[in-house]
Amino acid sequence: TGYAQALTELDSILRELEASDVDVDRLAERVARAAELITLCRQRIAHARLQSDEVIADLDAPDPSP
Repeated sequence: TGYAQALTELDSILRELEASDVDVDRLAERVARAAELITLCRQRIAHARLQSDEVIADLDAPDPSP
């Protein structure tokens, strides 16, 4: 599952949970899935931040050529 796909699924779950006719039997399952997706999104964001920091550090590094 990619980041955009996870956000789309999270949005769908949110709309489902906000509905007045939410299926109580599926409620815990949907909340658990939402938690998994949130964790995945946080991991993807942290990874992207780390990659960005590395790129910026490379740009800020002194030029090793004479």
